[in-house]
Amino acid sequence: MKLILILPITLILAACNQVTQKQQADIIINHANVINMMTGQITANQSIVIKNSTIVARGGNELNLRYSATSQIDASGQYVMPGLWDMHVHFGGGEQLITENKQLLPLYLAYGITTVRDAAADLSESVLQWREQINQGTLIGPTIYTSGPKLEGKDSIWPGDLEVETSAEMHAAIDKLEAMNVDFIKITDSALTPQLYLQAVKEVKKRGYQISGHIPFSLSVTDVSNAGLDAIEHMTYMLKAAADNEQEISAQVKSGVLSYSSALPIISEHVDKATAMKKYRVLAKNNTAVVPTLIGGQITAYIDENDHQQDEYLNYLGKGLKATYQWRVDRANKDTPEQITQRKERFIKTAKLLPWVQQAGVSIIAGTDAGFLNSYIYPGLSLHQELAIFSDYGLTPLQTLQSATIAGPKFLGKTQQFTSLEVGKVADIIILARNPLVDISNTQSLQGVISHNRYYNKKALEHLKLQAKQFVSSQ
Repeated sequence: MKLILILPITLILAACNQVTQKQQADIIINHANVINMMTGQITANQSIVIKNSTIVARGGNELNLRYSATSQIDASGQYVMPGLWDMHVHFGGGEQLITENKQLLPLYLAYGITTVRDAAADLSESVLQWREQINQGTLIGPTIYTSGPKLEGKDSIWPGDLEVETSAEMHAAIDKLEAMNVDFIKITDSALTPQLYLQAVKEVKKRGYQISGHIPFSLSVTDVSNAGLDAIEHMTYMLKAAADNEQEISAQVKSGVLSYSSALPIISEHVDKATAMKKYRVLAKNNTAVVPTLIGGQITAYIDENDHQQDEYLNYLGKGLKATYQWRVDRANKDTPEQITQRKERFIKTAKLLPWVQQAGVSIIAGTDAGFLNSYIYPGLSLHQELAIFSDYGLTPLQTLQSATIAGPKFLGKTQQFTSLEVGKVADIIILARNPLVDISNTQSLQGVISHNRYYNKKALEHLKLQAKQFVSSQ
């Protein structure tokens, strides 16, 4: 005799629901061509499931049987990759320009930049507030990492610095930065003595922070790297390291015979590949990276040919920020015909060092110097221009993309959270119409951005630009 078990209908329905009920996510991208930033491999027809700003699943389209989301993105025929990082920006110009600086934040997203590194200025208190508000989702903008005010000497030329001239003052300044909970520390040399500069670098490293900065021309680039500097801001210092007479130049700057500006033409005439490669390998061994910021040099070098007065982007900048551009323009306009020729040649020689730096194994980090003071280096747009320079002067598209997606997280110790579109990573994502591995300019074929659990389609990105334009027109 067979025993027939009859289950209540409620239990049967509950069991069916367990099988068919989908997990709730926030965003699902479907049919995507996903780019692996380490290898350049593209995996087609991928789905990416996002919840609470994190990638929780990735695979084929069968994931739609397991997950549902209110925001479904069809990325058919499109290319999906991590968001871009601009690792050298500035927010500044004084308290009267706080609002104008704040209005720049959505513009970074509008150009696919999902993370920026603030490399010091005079609005640190505001920047720290924005950092937290963006992380909490109450302010639209890219993730911000900031140095707070940078270390400098007494009577520095830069606004907002922590000025020190003794070891005690230096230690107190670093204490203050620790209390501010900065993400890294920046140091520059307009008024800081070489001795105190080296002491500060060593002290910062002792406390466990990453440190980047300018380098005193009275010191060799390798000596500063050996002291612990983690990143060199600006490619000009790599030009100095490539000169076969760097030691002589440093001595003459130290004695006052040469200045920074008078040394540059001499350095440019003494570039030697064997010298450069030897020193660059020292930097690579020490894990000292470089942030080239070449776009600013290009703009200044050729400002006699393009004064940028017809640039569409000027409509996105407040009048106060635009006014800060003038000092560099005025300075460039005073150059003689010979100096104009020299600055163009120097830019080309500097940019041509990129493949040597890459071959030596030095990490190249994409950054622009965008923000106040730095003429026509536009927030958001300038990163794409910087990447174009990298490509024009010898880096492959993959190497160029890695500078804007892998090198930044590596410097900040964030590779576990970023650098790829794998399960567990932060869902900072850009969607492109065309393959950037074929042509780096395709980073500008932006179709969508995901940042802080929000999806901005192309129309929404254009609206961010429109809001900036409306703000400026209302001033």
